[in-house]
Amino acid sequence: MTTQPDRRGATRRRALLLGAGAAIAPAGGLAQAPALPRAGTGPAAAPTLSTQSLAALTARANAGTVGVISGGIDGTYVRIAADLSAVLDDGEALRVLAILGKGSLQNLADIMLLRGVDIGIVQSDALAFARRQRLLPGLETQIQYIAKLYDEEVHILARPGIGSLSELAGQAVNVDVRGSGTAMTAGLLFETLGIAIRPEHDVQDTALTRLGAGEIAAQVFVAGKPARLFAGVPPGSGLRFLPVPATPALLETYLPSRLAAADYPALVPEGTAVETIAVGAVMAVYAWAPGTERHRKVARFVEALNTNFGRFLVPPRHPKWREVNLAAQVPGWTRFDAAAGPPQRQRRSREDRQDPS
Repeated sequence: MTTQPDRRGATRRRALLLGAGAAIAPAGGLAQAPALPRAGTGPAAAPTLSTQSLAALTARANAGTVGVISGGIDGTYVRIAADLSAVLDDGEALRVLAILGKGSLQNLADIMLLRGVDIGIVQSDALAFARRQRLLPGLETQIQYIAKLYDEEVHILARPGIGSLSELAGQAVNVDVRGSGTAMTAGLLFETLGIAIRPEHDVQDTALTRLGAGEIAAQVFVAGKPARLFAGVPPGSGLRFLPVPATPALLETYLPSRLAAADYPALVPEGTAVETIAVGAVMAVYAWAPGTERHRKVARFVEALNTNFGRFLVPPRHPKWREVNLAAQVPGWTRFDAAAGPPQRQRRSREDRQDPS
């Protein structure tokens, strides 16, 4: 029998493992909440809300709700999650809550430990990294995937006067908050290239302000292009993307890519492109036991995603949806089986222990 993690101590353990917790915020349109009984004022007024009716409302509100943890407010993950919320919302049958997250490694922990988080968007290399580092017990069996999404490009934006990665040696470079996929990728990237930087861990919008003020040499951001973070950089700022060489060592893990003027007209001259590398993004999910209510809810989410996929391919949805192949395999990951029925002898699931409703 597999023992599931006790989520009641989630906040404490997340702090110990990966840093502070994720902030929850709605993304996309607000879903319609169940109507509450209204108490009148006259003699024939309806009775106040009873414990029984509140329990029924709670059950209704949670019956079709699926939580999707994403990324920071300026990244691509949160826009993908907002699209999921906007397109797949079906009243009480299915409600997708888009949640701001703190990056791939933290998202894996949140899927494992946080109540109400079923799905998360993470980098495809995060699961193997977390396993190697033994960040969470049971990760290999408790985390699966729904779909490979798109490729995320490595952006390294540098201050004026810096033209190559080698010039960052010994310099202050922001690599995003601890526990983020960007911090993980940046560490692997600079280690592979033999460049010793001084990493800093500001949130990305703060880092961009510091970069413009000359307080740091560069910032690293892994996100699907075009990343909204850089949309406000004015032409003539002097900031520039540094090329990332697609060395054989890096290509063992990453894919070659490029940043073009069409992606960032204020940062890439017309008719040119900046070579870089990319990593796949994955829609990860907790491996709910077949036959449980949480498995059924995620299965409804998967069915809705497949049925409505064409709606993600047209504006105003993020252009990265056009790179998604729902049938693509993710090496090293196990696909979530939405059609699976309950086994004869179910192991105790996270739901059985802590989400009895």
